[in-house]
Amino acid sequence: MKQDIRDLYKIESKNDAVKMSEGHELRFLQKLEKELPIQQKSTNRFILFKIAASVTLLLGLSFGAFKYFKASKVETDPIEVVNTEIKSLGDVSPDFKRVEDYYLASINLELSKVQLTPENKELFDGYIERLKELNDEYKKLTIELNENGPNEATLDALIENLKYRLKLVMRLKDKLNDFNLESLEQQNI
Repeated sequence: MKQDIRDLYKIESKNDAVKMSEGHELRFLQKLEKELPIQQKSTNRFILFKIAASVTLLLGLSFGAFKYFKASKVETDPIEVVNTEIKSLGDVSPDFKRVEDYYLASINLELSKVQLTPENKELFDGYIERLKELNDEYKKLTIELNENGPNEATLDALIENLKYRLKLVMRLKDKLNDFNLESLEQQNI
């Protein structure tokens, strides 16, 4: 029973005897309108929403244009050249960064554990003065590293400086412990 619609159309188009009755199209449109009426669009119903949407869109586009032109103005300003100098031992390589961080963290940790009392303040101040001298020497070595570039002698000197500072802090801690033990023994006598 299946028939191709194209074949049916070819057969029907040959038969000119089939004509539509007068007013057929008008009756069809009336029935169509009756079954599926075209709803009148309410022009007043959503007028406020349309106005608000238009204003919002206009403000958004204005703000976007403002940001765009402001950003393009910033791009035309002269570009600042980044200074690529080496600022510390850690800037040379990630391995040196780990070494530097380890020593500096250890030094700060040990210094934070030191218990300062009025009796041991003079001893503490002497060690801190020596640590300041080593820190100044470290800064001079860093300047040398920046001026001459990384070389084995400067890098070794920087690492040795860090090691020496850590040893000095450990020695300070031991001396303070000894000093505190002596003070306790004298109080018990």
